[in-house]
Amino acid sequence: MVIIEYILPFIAILSVLIFVHEYGHFWVARRCGVFVEIFSIGFGRELFGWHDRHGTRWRVAILPLGGYVRMRGDADESSAPDDAAVARMTAEERATAFPAQPVLSRIAIVAAGPAANVLFAIVVMAITFMWMGQSYTPPVVGEVLADSPAEAAGLQHGDRFLRLDGSNVQRFEDLQRIVSLHPGEPMVAEIERGQRILEISLTPERIERPDSFGNPQAFGRIGVARTGYEVMQHDPFSATVEAVHQSWVLTKTIVDVISQIVTGARPANEIGGVARIAHMSGEVTQIGFAAVLHFMVLLSLNLALINLLPVPMLDGGHLLFFMIEALRGKPLPERVRDAGLRVGFGLVIALMVFASWNDLVYFRVLDLLDI
Repeated sequence: MVIIEYILPFIAILSVLIFVHEYGHFWVARRCGVFVEIFSIGFGRELFGWHDRHGTRWRVAILPLGGYVRMRGDADESSAPDDAAVARMTAEERATAFPAQPVLSRIAIVAAGPAANVLFAIVVMAITFMWMGQSYTPPVVGEVLADSPAEAAGLQHGDRFLRLDGSNVQRFEDLQRIVSLHPGEPMVAEIERGQRILEISLTPERIERPDSFGNPQAFGRIGVARTGYEVMQHDPFSATVEAVHQSWVLTKTIVDVISQIVTGARPANEIGGVARIAHMSGEVTQIGFAAVLHFMVLLSLNLALINLLPVPMLDGGHLLFFMIEALRGKPLPERVRDAGLRVGFGLVIALMVFASWNDLVYFRVLDLLDI
């Protein structure tokens, strides 16, 4: 039952996003004339695969927690350059090797993975906005709850939020997002009341509620109710514009959450690993197809951002090396690259271990083990 409800949806959702990411690398590499040796979904032993007419091996591996595109001249799955192998190549082979490409081509190939994830999020949202419509609620106060921060600040029925904490508020959902991220933090709200524009100070109260496993989750609340839902249908142009805007809003929210975790404003135990993603995959699958699409959009944007971190082994680390190379006019010394990759590997493993530990605590596995 667990396999059907959680593991299979997790594998399906993650595999789609991995394919999108790696296909971005693959597509641009092919356009730059680079020979792609392997396109792999998953790591480890190959379950099945085939060769295309260009000689690329497409494979599905046993561990579906990632993927890679291995190009000619790569030493391994991390895309570390194999300088010795490149030196032994013929001129024809070297022309199709990744390390031998101009630095701008290499930057484009590496950046294409995260870019593909962002493009995927935009396309999925645009399609859903055209197909299902976009839930929309005006940022107008329908009700002010008694003894709430909103009442203390003097908010009234009919007040329309224009800005909050320096950000524009176009929908009630924008208001919820901003408030939930800042529990206990004073904010300035700009509201429209009749013909007047007012500025008021608001401090969301900190609310902690247990999730389905009893773990406390903190968020902010000011105590106002919406006026009601509306569904806005979009044409292709407006759907695309709105999808780009919403992708930017979601990306900014993810960055804000990460920043708050780094600065200690949010607890680090909110960093989840594979088990938590699998659990959420199963939960959204049971809610419905629209929830699955929204979850995939969030994961795709998360995947893009994580890969852009300037950590060697990740796309962002490779981009950092290539940008330094572009400024220096020559590649970094091999020993520097190797040291950076080792440090990056250690950081990635440490993050995975930390996230997995959080998962054990989150699902109370340690309680079962009496640790």
